[in-house]
Amino acid sequence: MAKLPFNIDLNGKVAVVTGGTGVLCSGFADALAECGASVAVLSRNQGEAEAKAAEVIARGGKAIGVAADVLDKAALKQAHERIRSELGPCDILINGAGGNHPQATTTGEYWMPSESEDKSGGAERSFFDLDTEGLKFVMDVNFLGTLLPCQEFAADMVGREGSTIVNISSMNAYTPLTKIPAYSGAKAAVSNFTQWLAVYFSKAGIRVNAIAPGFFLTAQNEKLLKNEDGTLTERSAKILNSTPMGRFGEARELVGTLLYLVSEEASGFVNGVVIPVDGAFSAYSGV
Repeated sequence: MAKLPFNIDLNGKVAVVTGGTGVLCSGFADALAECGASVAVLSRNQGEAEAKAAEVIARGGKAIGVAADVLDKAALKQAHERIRSELGPCDILINGAGGNHPQATTTGEYWMPSESEDKSGGAERSFFDLDTEGLKFVMDVNFLGTLLPCQEFAADMVGREGSTIVNISSMNAYTPLTKIPAYSGAKAAVSNFTQWLAVYFSKAGIRVNAIAPGFFLTAQNEKLLKNEDGTLTERSAKILNSTPMGRFGEARELVGTLLYLVSEEASGFVNGVVIPVDGAFSAYSGV
């Protein structure tokens, strides 16, 4: 973990990070632990969760790795019981689990008249070919995968000073990207849910906000953004041309926004917002 942009005091706090072994949320786990929080790293893969926790511990932090599918209420409850037993009640929840699915992605950016004549069932996938199960997976893992952990862990937060939930939205929530309708819709739902939950919990002392990352290279999007030889794809070129800063973000550049949002001293009256961290992508009209 690179040096923190600034430090906050999270000693005595317990942070739960879903999707905690991914590129972005792995850095979140490091940062929260470095600020003194005890961190529960949640992942569907027990080995990966434990390996990430071991990294945090090796740096002097306190962490445990816990296996849990964010769509499995029973698994979340079991994970919660272990976390309460080993670390204590949850004060901070970071909902980072999410993802896309090839069967919910079109191969082209536009429907072309020629597609109506091609019924070969080849590699091309139009809007009409999108798979129901793939679409459900994307909607579920992003939206329900945010809502269900909130149901489970927010029960600990009621009346606990400094309790906060940070969801991970996306630039897709502002303007849908081509090819990925389900992911765009799911992230829009996450942003909307963030606002809804902030209002719902406003009398309970729980703040709910979200971060909307711009374009960061991750394991999930690498095949869309890089060719097999490591060069950037045509889609990457379009992204960079639409990002005034002209580059992809780095995971460490999300940490300052995260620390700001989880700090009661810094953002105690900030509630129900979605903060873009995008190199001005969302501000650029293209002209």
